[in-house]
Amino acid sequence: MAFTSQPAAVAPTEFHTGLMSCCEDTSVCCYGYFCLPCLGCSIASDMNECCCCGLGMPIRSVYRTKYNIKGSMFNDWCVGYCCMSCAACQMKRDIDMRKRTGQF
Repeated sequence: MAFTSQPAAVAPTEFHTGLMSCCEDTSVCCYGYFCLPCLGCSIASDMNECCCCGLGMPIRSVYRTKYNIKGSMFNDWCVGYCCMSCAACQMKRDIDMRKRTGQF
C-alpha cells in the first residue's frame, strides 16, 4: 500500500505594512489621499479586476485569501468602512512589495 504525503499547511501571514504605515511609502499615501478613486483603479488593475472593484471589502477579501493573509470578511468590512484610504494604501504597498520580491 502506497502512502502519499499531504503538503503542510502554510501558516497565515500578515500584510507587509501596517494599516497606518503611510510614512513607509509617501508616494502611495499621497496617491490615496489626493486621488483615492485612481488608487482603487490601480489596485484593481494590478489584480486584473474591474476598476469599480478597487476599493472596499470585496477586493480586500479576495487579496487576503489569495495571499493567505490573516483576517476576516468582517474585519475587511470594518477597515474599508472606517478608513478606506488607509486600507487602499496598505493594499497598494503590499502589492508593490510582492511585485518587487516576485510573489505577485
